[in-house]
Amino acid sequence: MHGWYIGSMTTQIAVRLPDEMVAFLDRAVAQGKAASRAALVSSALESEMRRQAAEADAAILRRQGAADDLDPLVDWTAGRPDIAG
Repeated sequence: MHGWYIGSMTTQIAVRLPDEMVAFLDRAVAQGKAASRAALVSSALESEMRRQAAEADAAILRRQGAADDLDPLVDWTAGRPDIAG
């Protein structure tokens, strides 16, 4: 999940969060849903980064349209699930 920063430099920062957010982080860690507060915050930030990248990609597609003519091939292939084997 956190593969993008393996081997990358990390920087420790201080972030002020509302008490209810910190309580949420602590509950998630206590329940084993996250390895640590930092892991959950990093995971949430990664999700937001992916969301913003997808939003930017969608805006490009709206402006420029598809860059290739593969849609008919995708439609044809999707109608033939036995091809994947």
